[in-house]
Amino acid sequence: MFWPWSTPQQLIHLRGQSVFLRLPQMRDYQAWYQLRRSSQEFLKPFEPRWTEADLSRRVFAMRVKRARLEAEQGSDYTFFVFLDDGTETLVGGITLSNVRRRAAQFVSLGYWMGKSFAGRGLMSEAVGVALGFVFETLDLHRVHAAFLPHNIASRRVLEKNGFVEEGFAERYLQIDGRWEDHVLMGLTRERWDSLRLAPSRHRVA
Repeated sequence: MFWPWSTPQQLIHLRGQSVFLRLPQMRDYQAWYQLRRSSQEFLKPFEPRWTEADLSRRVFAMRVKRARLEAEQGSDYTFFVFLDDGTETLVGGITLSNVRRRAAQFVSLGYWMGKSFAGRGLMSEAVGVALGFVFETLDLHRVHAAFLPHNIASRRVLEKNGFVEEGFAERYLQIDGRWEDHVLMGLTRERWDSLRLAPSRHRVA
């Protein structure tokens, strides 16, 4: 059996009902640039600070290379989220970072959505697809996530997928140049299984 971290990036392809996820490729650059650039003000209150220089083709190429290497190593997975309607329209991204094995068996979840696609339930579905990959393919036991206290949309995405609030972290992450408090959420394999969130909603192709 070939595990995802030992196979080429294009083989990791996760499909839901209206979206699919895969690792970034160089051919995605223009769509990624346009979506990030047009959504900059929308994303600014929720992300680490970035500038136009961070949208360069050179920086993107480094991201693609790093995403493939990390996936092959099994340490992190960076997915782009696309509409599964034949257009392959990029709508956002999901990261599964800091995979831990042995006694921990957990991963941290992060995500971003382009402004023009927000509020349509696409990220809720995409997270559900990613959770299937976490629990069924990577066989991890727990997923961690965090959001800014005022980010109600992010809370909704997590709660729809079965996450429960587990704590509060003061000045947890640097967002737009400032250390910000975050609400901590978690989802265990047992809870995910009991809610039957994803077994028929995704597949690895």
